[in-house]
Amino acid sequence: MTGTTATEQLQPHGKNIPRRQCIPILYTKGTHYDVGFDVGRTFAALIKSFLEISVPLNTEYLPLYKTPEGKAVYDATLKSVKESFPQYIRELEGVAHGAGVEFHKLFLLHMDDITPNATNRINGVHPPIGCSTICVNQPDNEILAHTEDALQETLNHFYIVSAHIIESTPQGKHRVSEERFTSLCYAGHLPGYTMGYNHHGLVYSINTLSANTLHSGKTPRHFITRALLSVPNFEQAQKILRDTGVGAADGCSINMTFLKQEGDRLFHNIEMGPAAPGENQSQLNVLTISSGESIVHANKYLRLPIKEVTGPIIDSSVARHEAFDRLGKPKSKEDAVNMLGDQSGKVHTVFRENGGDEFVKTIAVGIFDCRKQTWSLYSDNPKHNEPLFVLPLVLKS
Repeated sequence: MTGTTATEQLQPHGKNIPRRQCIPILYTKGTHYDVGFDVGRTFAALIKSFLEISVPLNTEYLPLYKTPEGKAVYDATLKSVKESFPQYIRELEGVAHGAGVEFHKLFLLHMDDITPNATNRINGVHPPIGCSTICVNQPDNEILAHTEDALQETLNHFYIVSAHIIESTPQGKHRVSEERFTSLCYAGHLPGYTMGYNHHGLVYSINTLSANTLHSGKTPRHFITRALLSVPNFEQAQKILRDTGVGAADGCSINMTFLKQEGDRLFHNIEMGPAAPGENQSQLNVLTISSGESIVHANKYLRLPIKEVTGPIIDSSVARHEAFDRLGKPKSKEDAVNMLGDQSGKVHTVFRENGGDEFVKTIAVGIFDCRKQTWSLYSDNPKHNEPLFVLPLVLKS
């Protein structure tokens, strides 16, 4: 066998495997549970491997889950999500059953840093970190480009799910009976919290934002962004993000456009913050750009006045924005590729491989071309590599 050493062949599955040029994709159709089961069954090996090596899960979330305080935070959050989005709980149960893994481990992953923060009022040792997005809105270039950055154990532990979900009755607080979408997914995670599109023409990406104070009994961002995959228009997207009646438990930045909108192309960046104390809806700030403008966003609040955590996520975001400033305003797909592949930083780089925050890696890069209606996926630095594949954006007629 060429290209692989004997030592590499003997390494445990999922540990210390070099970057693979591989992004598996699953096409599936059925109810929420059916789709979840198919995902779990198809990617069971990847999901089990990821649960075994996930540092936050095994060193923080599970130990806290076994305490009365941590279990109370878990139970309050699960109860809230079941009331708002029971269909996504069934979908996640399908993943657990299909993969043969415990549901509570998957749900803890979806809670992210909520468990340590809401339990002990401390930020996790290994907080969720990552992602840069660039939106280019020029007459001949309408691009949404995104790096998917994650803790290093996520490398080689992701896949794409293209699903058509049909239920006999409307589901959840937003009364949705049909969804059709394609999304990049971390192993064992629901679709929605990375980058993807739906058949209504929504194209979007997510940047994690880390508020200093999180709350139990609210909606984790993973479930709010999962619900985004159902939206037909910008008005409904804002409604889902606002999550009136409950509100977000944590925060993120959403970059989006709608391919079937009337008039000139518009891109939006929405900063979502946790529901303020005593409030029952997310904090939102919306930035909309028209032709001739651009958006760059990393993992730091730029407009919402929310106290953030300190540490690598902020340091890296500042460094990436400084790199974007040096490279200038993007006006083309080539500019976006050059910026997202940049590794000129001395400590923190945009495309992250072995920088000062080496526990974080860029695991994939996606380029949505809104004019050609394509999604190019890279499993390595786009400055030096061709896309692994290019998917057509299939829209509802």
